[in-house]
This record gives sequence, structure tokens and C-alpha cells, in this order.
Amino acid sequence: MTDRRHPDAAVPAPLAAGLGLQYAGLVLPGVVLIPTIVFTAAGVSEAVMLWAVFASIVLCGVVTMLQGRPIGRIGAGYIIITGTSGPAIAVSIAALAAGGPALLAILVLAFALFQFAFAGRLFLFRRILTPTVTGTVIMLTPVTVMPVIFEQFSNVPPDSPPFAAPLSAITTLVVVGCIVLKGGGTLRLWAPIIGIVAGSLVAGAFGLYDVSRVVDASWIGFPEVRWPGIDIDFGPAFWGLFPAFLFIALVCTIETMSGSVAIQHASWAKPRAVNFRAVQGAVAADAAGNLLSALAGAMPLGFRPNGTAMVEITGLSSRRIGVAVGAALILMACLPKALAVVFAIPSPVIAAFITIMMATIFTIGMKVVLQDGLDYRNGLIVGLSFWIGVGFEAGVLYPELASLLPGRLPPNGMVAGGLAAIIMTLLVELTKPRSSRMEVEFDISAFSEIRDFVGKFAARRGWDAAMAARLDAVSEEALLTLLREDEDAAEADRRRRLRLVARSEDGAAVLEFVTAKSEENLQDRITLLGEASTEDAIEREVSLRLLRHLASTVRHQQYHDQDIVTVRVEPPGRDSG
Repeated sequence: MTDRRHPDAAVPAPLAAGLGLQYAGLVLPGVVLIPTIVFTAAGVSEAVMLWAVFASIVLCGVVTMLQGRPIGRIGAGYIIITGTSGPAIAVSIAALAAGGPALLAILVLAFALFQFAFAGRLFLFRRILTPTVTGTVIMLTPVTVMPVIFEQFSNVPPDSPPFAAPLSAITTLVVVGCIVLKGGGTLRLWAPIIGIVAGSLVAGAFGLYDVSRVVDASWIGFPEVRWPGIDIDFGPAFWGLFPAFLFIALVCTIETMSGSVAIQHASWAKPRAVNFRAVQGAVAADAAGNLLSALAGAMPLGFRPNGTAMVEITGLSSRRIGVAVGAALILMACLPKALAVVFAIPSPVIAAFITIMMATIFTIGMKVVLQDGLDYRNGLIVGLSFWIGVGFEAGVLYPELASLLPGRLPPNGMVAGGLAAIIMTLLVELTKPRSSRMEVEFDISAFSEIRDFVGKFAARRGWDAAMAARLDAVSEEALLTLLREDEDAAEADRRRRLRLVARSEDGAAVLEFVTAKSEENLQDRITLLGEASTEDAIEREVSLRLLRHLASTVRHQQYHDQDIVTVRVEPPGRDSG
């Protein structure tokens, strides 16, 4: 295994299965407890609740496998673990209380259709859902999760010895931390299970591990099928909850987008540009899972950060592990004794390990924020949004405002901070100078029109001849590079259009080339300049080298059916790079 941190790494089947069981065991408690709490709080019968929990586990496994091995455009191709949606707890309880599982089903169906539509048109939101926004949401994930986790550090029976909980938690933290910090590559793979076993042994010495629960559980079991149907009456209860479900769908979609960006950063040994086709695939897989959840009468599903954190800890990112996680979840759903082994682990032990995972998630969020540089605007957006999220999560920052949110949701740091980041980013975009745009045939013959367009744009901005010449050269090299990417396309597909958008930003020019999709990312190729080994590849690098020399930044965003290359050009004499 020469390149361990690679989505296509050939991980041996026994290792993939072992890691799959570890990942599944860590995500399973949340997958089970969230729907149990939701259906119980709504007063639904136990039989319906058991069916919903079983369906949730199975569907989480199916979607996790789909994320690892995409079908068409559905799935990301990375280790993205799916669980029951925490943000959807409040609205799901409200739907069950208002109309039962049938009303919940139709609302989850609307939830899924929204995500499908969003995934298909993700490129329209590229200037709003930036690395600054997605990175902030990732950083706020621990802020939202940790208050609940901190409570679990002392969640033991009242008659337990006073040192039982702290010793169990500290043992887990120390063992996992030491292995991750000092252990070799192979030992690091098993750090989670070793730490949890060590913590459970200490807890067992104080009587905290419920062995009887494991002994009493049956080996194989399935709940009775309780399909609720779908309420298509579209009555007042539906329309009253519909805005709240769409709002939560947006929150969950941004969460999945942020998670898919984070896993891409964690999955490659060398930094790579974000592949937004994978982001679209991740959201589409969530949508498919929620469509199945609606048909099964279960609550919405969504992204879980466990996979990203485990990749950081183990250093393995093969998508085979993602498939193994999904298969392990499905298997565990049918094996009550396996579920009992996981649920018997004392809360302080689980809380200690999740604390380590959340620490890695926070650092990944920081890396995403720094991806495109941190200027004074982005710094203010990140800092202000983060502390707004912390304030709302702590319930100290205008808690009465939560009643204004759809569904009267409780304060949530990720929602509040994410919305603050989106609003500030939108404000920045709306106050930028007006853009100039043109559309031409995607062919070298269009360069004369592009040259005329760029020249007029430079004249309107009052730039001198040197800046106009630089914009002219950048436009030519960008067009030549894009055309070389497209030269292998079939003749029938070559009648494509190129849209060019030009705007000024802080005294610099920003040119945006929007065209049909290509397979290679120019941003990555510029990063890897100098590694070409053939004469043809070296020749292709000439335009890229000129582009890198003339432009301060080049960003290539690849979507399904859309490629967007954004080039920032500083006036001569004030280049930042």
C-alpha cells in the first residue's frame, strides 16, 4: 500500500472490515437514540418506533455504501458516514404529534426533493456557500455536539463509585491520544477500538459495563414491518410544518456539503482542489436516502462527521472502508446482540473518544477556511459567525430569537453561525461592483471578441495599458488551456458556449470563465507544475505556467455539466503572489 491516504487505495478486505465495524460501532448509538427519542416523545406506539429505528439503521448503511461507491451522479466516492439527522429532531416530533408517521413521511419526501433540486443546481450558490461558510459550519459542529457530550462524562448510575466515570474517560483519552500521537501506522488504525476497550475494562471493574444486556440479547432479530403510508391530503398541518422542514433541509444540505469538503481535504496526501461534483453527489445521496426514509416512515438522515475524524486518526481514506461501514450498519441492524455490545459501552468512554473526534473536526474546519486565503473580510465573517454560533448554542445570545425560526427550534450554534456567515457573505456579494458579461462560441475564433470585451472592461475601470495587456494575456492563456481540456470531446458535443464574467474587486480584476465540464482540474495541475514527464504534457504546461505567472490566483470549480475557472489579476506592481 504505497499511498495509504488515497480514496482508491487497495485496502485489504480484513482491514476494511475491521475498520468498518469500528466506524459503525461509533456512529450506531446516535443512529438508534435519535429516532428512539423522536418517536417516543411524540407518543407513537413501540411497534412503530422499533420499525422506524430498524429502517433508519438499514438506510444509513445503504446511503453510507452509496457514498463510498456512487451510482451515476448519486454518491461522493469518499468515506461519508450517514446517520439520523440531529437538526431534524424538533420538526420530526412536531410532525408526528400533528399527523403521525404518514404526515412525517410526506414532509420527509418534500425534504428529499428539495435536496435533489439543490444538488442539481449547486453551482448557482457558489459565491454564497464558499469555503469560508462551509469551513465555519464545520468548526461549529463540535460547538453544537460537545455540550451534550460533556454531560455524558458523568452519565453513570447514582450509586457508582465517585472515580469510576473520570477514570474510565481519562483511560480512553490517554490510550487513544498516546497511540495517535506516538503509535506506528498499523497501531493507529486500531487506536479507537483499543482505547474504547481499555476504557470499558476500567469501567467494568467498577460495574459500569452492562454485561447482562449483552447476554440477554438475541443473536438475530427483525421488527414487525409497520409501513405508515404517506399523507397526501396536504392539509393545514402539512403547510404549517412545510417551511420548517425546508429550513432544516437547507441546514442539513449545508452540513453535508461542508462534510464532503472536509472529507476531501482529509482523504488526499497532497492538497487538492475541492471537486464539487463529489459535493453534488454527496447531497444527491442524502436526498436518495431521505426519499427511502419517507417511503419507510423514518425520520430524515444526514451527514455524520465520524468518518472524517477517523480518516484523520487512522490515515486511511479508501472508499472501500466506506462500503464496509455501510455493510456493518446493515448487519448490526439484524443482530441485536451486536447492538447490545455497543450500547453497553459506558457513556464516559464514548464521550471521551468523541471529544478526540470533535477536536480533529475543528482543525479540518480551520483548514477549509484557510483554503482560499484569510483576508480581513473572510476573517471577520469567520470570527463573528463562530462566536454568534457559540452564543446561541450556550443560550446566552438573545434566546428569544429562536422562537422566530420556522418550527420554533431551540437555539442551535450551527444554524445560527451558519446563517450569520451566509448573510454576511451575501452582503459582500451584493455590494460588489456590477459585473460585465458576454457569451461566445467556445472556440479559438472567439478570442477576438473576448479581447475586445476585456479591453473595454479595462477602459471602463480606468486601468492603464499594462493592466489591459495583462488581462488580454490572461484571457488568451485561460481560453487556450480550456480548449486543450476540451479537444478530446466528441465532435457532436463540441458546439458549446463560453460565458465570461468580469468584475473589479479591491482594485484587482476577476475573470470568470464558465463552460462545459472537463475531467482535469486546472487548479490541481497548476499546483503540480513541473511533474510532467512527456513532451506533450510539457507543451500543455506552457499555458498553465503563463497563467500562474500572470494571475495571482486561479480557482477551478468542477460541477456536473459546468466548469467554472475564476482568475484574479492584480495590476502590475502590486502582485500579491
